[in-house]
Order: sequence, then structure tokens, then C-alpha cells
Amino acid sequence: MSVFLDSELTEIERSENARFRVIPVPLERTVSYGAGTANGPNAIIEASNELERITGHAEPCVEGIFTEQPIDCDADLPTVMENIANRTEAAVRSGKVPVTLGGEHSLSYGAVMGVARALGQPFGMVQIDAHADLREAYQGEKHSHASVMHLLTDKGIRLAQFGVRAFSTEEAKSRLKNNIFHVDAEELVTGNIHAVDLPDDFPELIYVSFDVDGLDPSLMPATGTPVPGGLGYYQALRLVEHSLKGRRCVGFDVVELAPNGSTAWDFTAAQIVYRLMAAC
Repeated sequence: MSVFLDSELTEIERSENARFRVIPVPLERTVSYGAGTANGPNAIIEASNELERITGHAEPCVEGIFTEQPIDCDADLPTVMENIANRTEAAVRSGKVPVTLGGEHSLSYGAVMGVARALGQPFGMVQIDAHADLREAYQGEKHSHASVMHLLTDKGIRLAQFGVRAFSTEEAKSRLKNNIFHVDAEELVTGNIHAVDLPDDFPELIYVSFDVDGLDPSLMPATGTPVPGGLGYYQALRLVEHSLKGRRCVGFDVVELAPNGSTAWDFTAAQIVYRLMAAC
């Protein structure tokens, strides 16, 4: 089985006592443009072997990184979501941080629901994404990648969106209805904004969902729905890092990598995963 950061970890750091639990989810069921997300988790894990132990000024691997067996994604979507939820719930209940690797963005529903069951208290989500993902359903599927944030806000999860630059009239209305905090890509990029304060009443506990298409396609073309005008690499990371200041990360996912033959983009996604571990 492939192991995240396999080339760098000691035996103790890769044990089941590790703080970070990497959960690969090779899900590709509702993609609506480019394909390939099923290959994303393995590509990220393979590329992680080229990472160094230190990222920024941190060395998150000293707290341990355990890579679990991939989720079987052949069942119907509700079953897949429940299987993901069981994994993230078990991780949080044991005091670990679930790190879910996608796969398409629909998997975030299962990952977040598992965290919610384990915590039993309010928490918020920070979403980096080119898309709002707030449709009630897309192409007849309520568990679509384009509907995942609608499902989660419908469950009462507070949401903050950064980097969005493609959304429908339905999604704009949903933002108003659900009081979704957002700062979209045009404002962030043209203003060179790297830090945004969350509302004072935003929950202390935070789950991060990082869709790689939140980055500009010049930095991340290996995704099914690239949209121009996206965030820079450090810009996206610092938006997350600032959001977590004074708060606690209870889990995160990195989704929508669709490998296209260039290892540069796989490495970029792997580096994002490791940098987010450092932020937690």
C-alpha cells in the first residue's frame, strides 16, 4: 500500500498512533467536465515521497502520519458517504486529525458528517474553491460535487468561502439564505489579499475543504473544471492559515486533483496537503 511521505517517515511516525490519518478516497462518480479524479489520491501520495520533512518553518510529520487503506468507491453514493463518515468519525474520536484525499468534491459530505458525529458540537468550514458548490442537485444527483456545500449548510454547518469565481443564480440566493461568509476570487486576487478575518461568531473548531481548482489554472491545470482568475499558491494557504489562528482544525480534505501526466501538479497537491498539516 502507498504511504504518504513514505520516504521520510520513521517507524514511529508512520504508526497508528500518528496524529494525522490520511484517508484516500478515489471517488469519480459525478464529474461534469474533465475526468481523472479517481487517480488523484494515489498521485498525491506518490508525489509526497518527493517532499522534504520541513514545510515553511514547520515539520508536521514529527506528530506522525498514518495512511489508511483507500475507501472502496464502487458502492452507491450514500454507502460510500457513510463509509467515509465512519473513517473520519473514528479518527476524531481517537483524537486524530482526518486528512481525506480525493477524488471528487462530493466526498466532503461524508468526511464532514463523520467529524460532526464525533464532535457533537458546532464547527465551521473554510472552503477554498473556484465554485460555490451550493446547488440543491446537479444533473439529477444530490450528492454531486456541485451540491456538496448545499448539503452541508443544510445540516447547519457554518461556511466561509474563499476564491469562488463561478456560481449560479441559485447559489447566489443560497449564500444569502444561509448567511454564508465569502470573499470571492476577484476581490482577493486584484486586491492581493492574503488574510481575511472570519466573523467574530464563527465557530472555534474548523474543518478545511481545499479544492485544488481554487488555485489559478496556471498553477493547477490538473483539475476537471479549471476557472481563470484563481488564487495564488501562498495566497490560498495563508487564507487558510489566518482563518485557523486562534481556532482548532478538526480535519481537512484536498480534492479534485485529476492527474494529467505532469508530476508537477501532483507534487503541488501533495505539498498543499503537507502544508495544511502544518497549519493544523
